[in-house]
Amino acid sequence: MPRGQKSKRRAREKRRQARMETKDLGDAQAAASPAPTSGSAPPGPPTADAGQKPQGAEATSSPVAEASPPRSKARGRRQVKEHKNSSQASTSAKTAPPDPLTKKAAVLIHFLLEKFKMKEPIRRIDMLKLFHKRYKTRFPEILRRAAECMELAFGLELKEVKPNGYSYTLVSKIGLVSDEVLSSSCELPKNGLLMPLLSVIYLNGNRASEADVWEFLNVLGIYDGKQHVIFGDPRKLITEEWVQQNYLVYRQIPDSDPLSYEFLWGSRAYTETSKMKVLEFLAKINSTIPSAFPFHYAEALREEEKRSRGRSLVRSRAAARATARSRFPPRDPSSAQ
Repeated sequence: MPRGQKSKRRAREKRRQARMETKDLGDAQAAASPAPTSGSAPPGPPTADAGQKPQGAEATSSPVAEASPPRSKARGRRQVKEHKNSSQASTSAKTAPPDPLTKKAAVLIHFLLEKFKMKEPIRRIDMLKLFHKRYKTRFPEILRRAAECMELAFGLELKEVKPNGYSYTLVSKIGLVSDEVLSSSCELPKNGLLMPLLSVIYLNGNRASEADVWEFLNVLGIYDGKQHVIFGDPRKLITEEWVQQNYLVYRQIPDSDPLSYEFLWGSRAYTETSKMKVLEFLAKINSTIPSAFPFHYAEALREEEKRSRGRSLVRSRAAARATARSRFPPRDPSSAQ
């Protein structure tokens, strides 16, 4: 096969793999993220249909279905009947109410966000007061679910202030928070969406078209032109606020017809996080390890090595300057007289 055709084939394979990984990220993030509730109340933990596509969305065709041979009438009738039965079972499963611990985790998430916004201490004794005493033995599991949802949906990690001190604090994960955002506590949860968005850009070859970004956001229940209970106006957030803070680059795709745009990492994203941290995030929400993404893992390792060499060079230059100053101290003007 000519070299040019091989290159095109590899490029198509990379794009296909990126689309699959982006879809997996969306499904995993949607399953971990709480569903928005009405009003100003914060969202609760995951529900059974968290990853379901919005009503009216186009269904993606399966390669297996497209390649299947024609079916006989009898086989078709049998499969239609099986499909109806499975659809009824699926509908009943989706309408089933969440288990009690999931409901309690939703209550705890609301409590944690309120404490965070008010900058009040988070104490175990206050959390236990939210539930009936029969849930006391199940509280560790409730707390675990709430903490996991806080981290994946809002980028906030629940940490103990002291070991076995029964006092906690919420801290931002991976440092993607600016000083001006920290001063406005109610806006901090917005940054929980930034890491998934950086992940989408990375998985798509370090640039993602605006169409791909909105497709991913739609999986999470975030739509262009529709206010979100946590993230507000999503278009303004990703094309203005994070662009002005240098977390994202939003630019026109050269020679695109019709006119289209793409997203890239901004300078601040490269400073405050790394491709390896993105892979660690992806691995966590997919319950795997970073090396499960071999192509991106190799790229992240190269970046880590480059950063390490850069840090070593800076340290060696600083040490050389310090040595030079010690050998040739500044002259005292009074000793020259």
